[in-house]
Parts: sequence; structure tokens; C-alpha cells
Amino acid sequence: MSVPARGRRRQEGGEKVTGATRFTADLELAGLLHVHLVVAHTPRARIRGIETAAARSAPGVVDVITGRDLPELDSAGPDLPLAVDHVYYVGQPVVAVVAESEAEAADAAALVEVDYEESRPVVDASAAMDERSPLVLDEAKAADDDDASVHGASAAADRAPEERPRNVTGVAHLKRGDVDAALKQADLVVRETYRFAGAHHSFLEPHVAVARPEPDGGLTIWSPTQGPFVVRGTITSLVDLPPHKVRVVPMPVGGGFGGKIELLEPLLALIALRLGRAVRLSLARSHEFVVGHPAPAAQFDMELGARTDGTLLALRARYHYDNGASAGWHAGLTASFLGGTYRIPSFDIRGLEVSTNKTPTDAYRAPGATQAYFALESALDELAAKLNMDPIELRLRNVSREGDPTADGHPWPRIASTEVLEEARRHPVYTAPLGPGEAVGVALGAWGGARTPSAAGCRVEPDGTVAVTVGSPDISGTATGLALIAAQAFGIAPDKVRVEVADTSNAPFSATSSGSQVTYSVGGAVYEAALEARRQLLEIATEELEAAAEDLDIVDGRVAVRGAPARSVEITRLVSMSQQFMGRHKPIQATGRSAVQEASPMFTVHIARVRLDRETGAYQLTGYAAIQDVGHAINPPEVEAQVHGGATQSIGRALGEQLVYDSDGQLRSGSFLDYELPAADQIPNIDVRLVEVPSPVGPLGAKGVGEPPAIPGTAAVANAVSRAAGVRVRDVPIDRSLLAGISNNGR
Repeated sequence: MSVPARGRRRQEGGEKVTGATRFTADLELAGLLHVHLVVAHTPRARIRGIETAAARSAPGVVDVITGRDLPELDSAGPDLPLAVDHVYYVGQPVVAVVAESEAEAADAAALVEVDYEESRPVVDASAAMDERSPLVLDEAKAADDDDASVHGASAAADRAPEERPRNVTGVAHLKRGDVDAALKQADLVVRETYRFAGAHHSFLEPHVAVARPEPDGGLTIWSPTQGPFVVRGTITSLVDLPPHKVRVVPMPVGGGFGGKIELLEPLLALIALRLGRAVRLSLARSHEFVVGHPAPAAQFDMELGARTDGTLLALRARYHYDNGASAGWHAGLTASFLGGTYRIPSFDIRGLEVSTNKTPTDAYRAPGATQAYFALESALDELAAKLNMDPIELRLRNVSREGDPTADGHPWPRIASTEVLEEARRHPVYTAPLGPGEAVGVALGAWGGARTPSAAGCRVEPDGTVAVTVGSPDISGTATGLALIAAQAFGIAPDKVRVEVADTSNAPFSATSSGSQVTYSVGGAVYEAALEARRQLLEIATEELEAAAEDLDIVDGRVAVRGAPARSVEITRLVSMSQQFMGRHKPIQATGRSAVQEASPMFTVHIARVRLDRETGAYQLTGYAAIQDVGHAINPPEVEAQVHGGATQSIGRALGEQLVYDSDGQLRSGSFLDYELPAADQIPNIDVRLVEVPSPVGPLGAKGVGEPPAIPGTAAVANAVSRAAGVRVRDVPIDRSLLAGISNNGR
């Protein structure tokens, strides 16, 4: 079987760069109405009344809908499509105005008056745990395993009754050994607090969705969702329709990063059924910042003990997540990273999920890992400095290897933890001499990887091309990678394979596009489907060529007898024979299925080189490298692009990205004027090095790619700046004012 050349341009790239791609906001349906939200301007209040008369009489208005106009739902207050009695955060949708145009809907929404009886909000997560603090949520809501599993995580809240502080919805607690005794035996202990700010996804395309009622009583939803089957499941339970009556059409995603699983679709489904017309809601950027669910902030109190030779002995970690008006689910995943990345004989790790009166949080690329590794890798860097030890040497001495116990006691599979560290130790960004004001920082990161049973379809078209059908939206070039997998299985050139993402009415069940799992979960199903389609094609050819299937090859659009290329038949002819009227051959239509049972964890190391001006505190990244184990790079250029994008996001969280709330619960960084995305001149050339330690279970040896590059960069930059300044950075984003005026001798 011929093996396709590695590397291919994205199959949809041409359409995107020429503007031919139709995004959800480009859809124009007959009778389409437009929705504009009236959102809460106060973070905590009872709704005393809503005046809608002026809005209803405004030009073009079709309906003005409040929470009481919708069916009663069994949901907590912050989760309702529209608030009913109370609001829990600034930005919570309260009223939906429906009009003939977007402008008319927005104008009418400005006429709605909501009477609030305001209460003191709970804004600070630490203060929220005080017994005197008001309750954020009306009833105790536990961290949701279903919410977590969508992103390849686990809520991991203790099921046993453990005392919880006020406004804590879940506790993740892992222990091993005697931490108190181990810390007493340690020669050195780092005891510090690290803080990691919340962040917005900042995708190019804001949230948008379209819903249309169908003549048969069903619904069609168009959405740039990462999880069409998740959306279908929610809608079917919400409106009491069977799955076949709810069709979710996944549209091109203009950036997701975990933030576009589901948000607007439930509300639009209810409005469409209420009005019997198609409706569209596109969030304005100002609404995106307060309605869209961002990444949570976190605080870590760390105690890390070691011997003078660098051997780690103990870790005590106490941390909490600020989940806004939601239960949250990051703490359990974080605990696994803190306790399993390194060989630490004794640890006591306890994480709390805290609710506050802010926008509910959710996943953002590598949820729970970006926060965990900032704290862990910062503490390790401090330890290396105290020991006067090379920071990579310290990590190599302690990093977990195959067979070592994970945080929950299971053995690590084959991992490339040492390979990426060794590659980093040799990299020029790490080894080159330092110039004036320069320093180098390094950080390790890991991601376990999600997996979901998935299926795929494969057929051979009359023109001899191969069509693969999946149900996982392509948010990162996965369709092109799946095409390469199918090409190798079938034995055809990659440009002869087309991958289609179908809607939920006809797509094979496939994984949600999150958690770095699409290639890993769906790739095996695609390989099996293409292999079966090949078998069916060769079955027809055996009769035509009077040769056994094992003696046949597919070459240049023909099936030929191995060693006798003149004895061949065109694929197009074989397909035609399988579709003939009164024909004797069965159509070529194959299905593949996959249910990967084992994870293939991914390790990565980032190296940051900075130059600091000690007088002003300004610093500049002068070099950057990202080394990542990818198992097997099916499409290397696209893998490198993923690493570039993730590294940039990780760097951005060190440079300036943060959601800043004042004491009244108002978001003060709610626009791109105030939310500090990194600019092009702040990001250096990122040298990507791919380490390939094949997975024994991933398709063609591949592992996930998307999450790891977004993990260690924040710590790497902070460690580099700390070493350049001689002052330890423990909060990110980095406050430049703390670095200004540092003496040349440092501190």
C-alpha cells in the first residue's frame, strides 16, 4: 500500500482566505427574525418588574420575551435562558427582543426597563468562603461531571461528606503519604502563593446561532458549535422532542477554544418554537465579554519540599477556582496534574470550586492545566534557584516516567516526559549565551487527553474520489488530518479524499471537538471505514481481474494486479458497476467505529528568553521555543500551526490578558481597548520542535495536539522575567510596575 506524503494544506483553507466560507452570521433564511438581549447591569438583584410596553410598540418589533414567558425549566437561576426572579451576574440575559432587523431589535432593547432590588454582590472568591458572605447560588449545586466530560475532564468533587466553606460547590482532594513528616525532613521548602487571572477566549467570531421550526414540528439549529450532539441532547430535553426531530447543523467555527460547545442555542430554540419563525442571535462584542463563559481565575498556596540534591519529597497545595455564578469543575483535573507530573512521594492536594457573582466560567484551551502548571512550574523554578541547580536538570531528576504512579495511583503509560526535556536542554534558545538584561525561563506541561467512542462513514464517488463523513466539527484542521488517515488506509492520494462534517440527522456519532480528542477518537473510525471501503472496492475488482484481493494494489486511480500493471481497471468503472441498474455488485459504502480505551498523555516544554529594562520594568521576548510530543505528526505543518497558536495564547496570559472586576462586580476589561491581547510585535518567532513517541493506540501512532501548547508558556515567561529581574513573579499577568526601578544588582 502506498503511503501518502506527509503534509497537506487545509482542505477548506482556500474558501476561507477567499471569503467564500459561509459562517452562521451569513445565513439568510426566509422570514428570518433577529434577537437582541437585554442583559443585567447589576451582579446580584431581585427582579421587581420589567416594563416592555415601549419596546413592544417600537418599529419592527415582533415580540418582547421575558423569563416568565418561557416554559418553566428545572434549572438553577444562572442557567436559565432568561432570568426569572433573580440575576446573578452582570451580563445575565433578562429579556429577548425579537424584531425584523438587527438594528430594530437593538433599538427596541434600549427601551426595556428592568426594576432591580439590588443586593451586595459576592465578588472576591476568598471572601465568598467567609461564613458571613451571602450565598451566591440559591441552592447547593455540585460540580457537574457531564459539564466536565465534554472537555475531557472530570469534576472529581469528593462524594464523601467533607466540610465545605460557604459558596463552595465542590472539593477535589488527593492524598499520598505523610506530608507533614516529609516537609519536616526536607532541606528546602518553597512556601508561596500564586495567582492566575481569568481570561476571555477572544475568538474572532462572537457567539451566534440560528433556529428554525420545521413543518413536522421539529427544529433545525445552525451553530458554530464544537459539540453538535451535545446541543442536540440539550434541546431534545428542553423542548421534549425526540432526537430525530432536532437537527443541529455545525457551521464553520471562527474560533472556539472550548468556549463554543453551547450557549445561545437553548434560548433560540424556545423563541423559534414560540413564534413559529426562524430567529438569529449574534452577540455584539460588548455582550460577548459578559455573556460568553470565560476561563476561571485561580489562587494556589503551595508548599514544595526537596533534599539538597533536588529530590522532591512533598507537596501541599491548597487552591481555589473563581467560577462566577456556576459550580465549576476544574479543580479535580488540576489535582491530577499537581500530583502526577513529578515523582512526589507525599502530597496533600485540595482544591475548591467557589461561586461568585460574575459571569459563569467554562473551558478555555487546556482547562485546569494552564492554572496548575503556572503554580507548579513557578514553584519548581523557585526551588531550582534556591538549590542553584539547572531548572531542566531539576525536572529531569523528578519527572514521572512510564510505570510511575499518577496522582490517583495508576501507572503512567509510555510518555515522552524525558524526551521533551532533553530536547529543551539542547535547544539554542536555552543554551545560547545571555546578553545584557537577558534571562531564560522554562516550564513543563502535560495533558492527559480526552477520548470518546466515535464512528465514521466512507464511500467511493463515481469520479473515483473518497468521501469520508464524520460528526466532529473541524476547528483546528482535523478534517485535513482525517483525510490523510483515510488516504493511507485506502491507498489513494490525499487530494482524492474529502472529509465532510455532517449534521446530527445523518452524521455518524462522533466526539465533541474539545479536549484534544478528535484525531485520537475519530481517526481510528476513519481508518477502519476507509479500509473497509477499500476491501469492498477490491472485492469487485477480484472478479474483473480474476485475481485475489491480496494481489491487488490501488495505483493512480486504478486497481492493478501486483507485478502486472497492465492488468488493471479504473476505480471509476468499479464504482459504476456497483451502482448499475440491475447490477450484481453491492454499493461501496463503509462504516468504521472506534472506542479507544487508553489515554496517550502528551508532554511539552516551553522555553522563553526575555530582555528586561530594569529602570522601566519593560521586557521583551527575544526568543521562544516549544517542544511537544505529538506521537506521530500526521500533518506536520498543521501540527506546528496548532503549537504556534496555543503558545501565543499561553504567552498572552503572562503579558496582559485578564478579566478585571471592580468591587461592584462590574467588568472593567470588557472590550479590546481594555482587554490586553498580545500584539504581533510582542510575540517572537516561535521555534517548534516535534518529538514523536508513537502512541500504541492512537491512529497511525498519533496523540492529541491542541491543548498542550497552551499550557506551559505562562510559567515559562514568568520564570524568565523573574530571573531577569531578580524579583519573583507570582501573579499573572505580570505587573510591569512591580519590575520598574529594580537595581542593577537585583534582589
